[in-house]
Parts: sequence; structure tokens; C-alpha cells
Amino acid sequence: MSTEHPWVTPVTADLLRGFVDVEATARGLLPHRLTAQARRQIPDNQLAMAEAQPSGVRLAFRTRATMIELDTVPTKRVYQGFPPPPDGVYDLLVDGRLTAQATVGGGNVWTVTDMFTKTAVLAEGPPGTARFADLPAGEKDIEIWLPHTEITELIALRTDAPVEQALGSGRRTWLHHGSSISHGSNATHPSATWPALAAAEGDVELVNLGFGGSALLDPFTARAMRDITADLISLKIGINIVNSDVMRLRAFTPAVHGFLDTIREGHPTTPLLVVSAILCPVQEDTPGPLVPASDGGTLRFTATGDPAERTAGRLTLNVIRDELARIVHQRATDDPNLHYLDGRDLYGEADYAEFPLPDEVHPDPAGHRRIAENFARLAFGDGGPFAAKTG
Repeated sequence: MSTEHPWVTPVTADLLRGFVDVEATARGLLPHRLTAQARRQIPDNQLAMAEAQPSGVRLAFRTRATMIELDTVPTKRVYQGFPPPPDGVYDLLVDGRLTAQATVGGGNVWTVTDMFTKTAVLAEGPPGTARFADLPAGEKDIEIWLPHTEITELIALRTDAPVEQALGSGRRTWLHHGSSISHGSNATHPSATWPALAAAEGDVELVNLGFGGSALLDPFTARAMRDITADLISLKIGINIVNSDVMRLRAFTPAVHGFLDTIREGHPTTPLLVVSAILCPVQEDTPGPLVPASDGGTLRFTATGDPAERTAGRLTLNVIRDELARIVHQRATDDPNLHYLDGRDLYGEADYAEFPLPDEVHPDPAGHRRIAENFARLAFGDGGPFAAKTG
């Protein structure tokens, strides 16, 4: 750093928002999006990696600094046989506005050698620094959103002026759980995932439990959500259950009831919105499992199930949407704060025609913006289940 007397601030939980737990490491602090108890019950590398990728997690502090450096150890994920993804982006917001971005090269690399079994090999690497220079002068609120695609071990914060813990925002806390789309797949930077964009529109504090490939109604996730303080809760259910082909209708229905029952143990009257999957043509009426393939170096997915087996309980997105709507309608008789939103109202046929899914499953950055706009309107807007109460 160019300044002669930099301030060095250890990164502690007091500087973080959007996390569920933190783990002290040999070099610093590792944010998690599931509790330690839940992490002990994770059955696969996919979720273990996803929950440690800090989608929605950000540092928040006040400072007069015009130069900020954040030392981290990123852990990147690459797929054998495919080009490595670009380095994850760190977004720096000044008073709520995106002002600067940085990346950190190097770090650890998980190489996924088998996309079906999720087998991966870890190669360790050195730490690096995200550097933000020429920031506006004067006292200001800073947020640094961590890369949503990289596990990020936080080491130290260096500035050319002192750092103070940010005051509470006074905003409501929105707890959201979903799949890779909620996690941020194909979003180009962390404050541009659809939940982050929708949270900004709704003026709420986001806790994002979007886990790539892992929105599977796991009981430990429900228990974690039960115990997290939140003013608003949403669950996006469907796509991972279909594309992983993990259950049939007979198991799905009680699993949804159990997930909702567990959340209601800790949040008996909190507005709770159940959201079905967005439009995904390859899975609308075709069961999983979903199979990845390379199309000229581009990753694409195709469903391999037999649509005729829906009568035997095989799940598709349309089957799940119908069942979720029925479950919510049934439960809402005794739970007036439970609501349902059809995911095709967030991204439907017209949106698909305008912004096709590049890999047949995940929206592109423009698709994320469209989903966020529709969610903000339907959930946070006038008459929506998350609308701010007045008076």
C-alpha cells in the first residue's frame, strides 16, 4: 500500500453481514452459510463447497479511507476438461452504490474430475489481495461483497484511514433458500445475483442460502433456517429435486411439509413465501436426472428421464409446481402468513424468448436482472407478501 502508515484491521464477525457462521482458520476467518451442526451432516462435496462460497456475504464498515486492501485466500473451482472460469469478483459499494471492483488471483483450486460423482482434488496456493484505490473522500459506508463463486478465507483489511463498525441499517432481514440460480450461477459479480438485486430493490438485508445443486429439502438446512433471525423468508423449491432425481412424489410431499414445519418452529408468524422453479424447458415435463455435456466447449444440460413415468411418481417441474400450490393452499387455511409464487411469474416464456438460458438451466446476467425485477415487484411491491407495513 502506498500510504506510509496504513491501518490494519483483523477481519472479525463484527465486520460481516449475510453470513450464518464463521470458522477460525490458521490464517484468518472463513464465512459459512450453514451452521456448524448442519455442516457436520452434509453428505457430499457439492454442498460442502457451495455453502462455503459466500454468496451474499459482505464486509460492512464506516471509514474515510480512499484506499482499501483486503487480503484473502480464494478457493476456486474448475471442471476437468472445461476452460477455467474467470477469477471471482469483489464488489465495493460506497453508500449502497457499486463504486469499484477487484479480483484475487492464485489461491487454492478444487478441480472437479467427475461431474457425476462430484469427485474433486484440491491444490493449495498462496493468498492474494483485492485492492481498491481512489475512493471518494469523506466519511462513508463501505460494503465489500465477496465473490459468490469462490470460497474466501479472510485474512486482514488494510486502509489509509481508521475503520469503524457499521451501524445497524434498521432494514428488515430477508432469509432466502434456493438452488444454483439463487446462489448466482452466471451472474458476473456478487451484487448482481438476482437475490442481491432484489434485496436492494426491497431495501432489506439479505441472507442468501442459495446452494448450487443442493436445494434438496435437507432437514439440516431447515433447522438452520429455523434458528436464523429473519423478518422475511422465502424458499425456492423444485429444480434441484428434479434434475438430481432424488425422490418421487410420495416422498416429496411430506418432505415439503416437514421443511415448512421445521421453519415454523422458529418463525411461527414470519411471512413465508414458497416459490416454484422458473421456466426451464428441458425439465418442464421431462424427469431427471440432468446430464451435463460439452457443446463446442460450452457446458449444456439435457434431461434424461422418461415423461411417461410421471404417472408412477417421477417428478418434473410442472408436477412440483402443482403440488407446491396445493400444499401451500392447504396449509394457508391455518397459516395466513404462508404464500405461494409460481416461478414462471419471475421468468416465463416471454422472458425465455428474450433472454434464453445459455446452458438450458441457468439464466444469464440479464435473466438475473429480470428475475430480480419481477421478484421485487411481486414480493416487495404493494400488496406483496413482503411489502413494508405502514402506520
